Amino acid sequence: MAAVYQDIHRGIIELSKEGNPKAQYQLYKLYSKAMFNICVRMINSREEAEDLLQESFTDAFMKLNSFRYESSFGAWLKRIVINKCINSIQKKKVELVFPEHQVEPAPKEEKVDYGQIEMDVKMIHNAMEKLPDGYRVIFSLYALEGYDHSEISQILEISESTSKSQYLRAKQKIRVLLNNNHDERPIRTIHQ
Repeated sequence: MAAVYQDIHRGIIELSKEGNPKAQYQLYKLYSKAMFNICVRMINSREEAEDLLQESFTDAFMKLNSFRYESSFGAWLKRIVINKCINSIQKKKVELVFPEHQVEPAPKEEKVDYGQIEMDVKMIHNAMEKLPDGYRVIFSLYALEGYDHSEISQILEISESTSKSQYLRAKQKIRVLLNNNHDERPIRTIHQ
């Protein structure tokens, strides 16, 4: 038997299940910003992200009776949003960069002490926008949405090793982009 979560928004969720438009709007207000950010990171287009957000909430409200508190509402909704984004990417048949056989070896994970560097969120977001679609999707799913490489490989229908190498390449590319931005705008260090 699956665990039942005590969701802090249970009352609003239950009213929304009954079709109460005010409760549905409250749920939308509570979760739309976070879900929009996921869409933007995955799709890299604000206009398309807005459309996908609306479609995701429409789907969620239509499927709301299937929500059984086996996870938090936010996790359940996030899964709908991510699936909607992935379906959109696959419909467009975007050339994602997933080379199975690579000429160069995958980069090794470097141990870097980022504790002394204060990164501007805007700089990281801008760097993510410049990533190739495949890198950006895997980076978003792994680093930001918390999926592991096994889950990503199933979602995107790629090998687990491809997911790992693409993630490492995305991290490496972001470092390069941030270092290039470093020349234009200094990165502030935190003094201890």
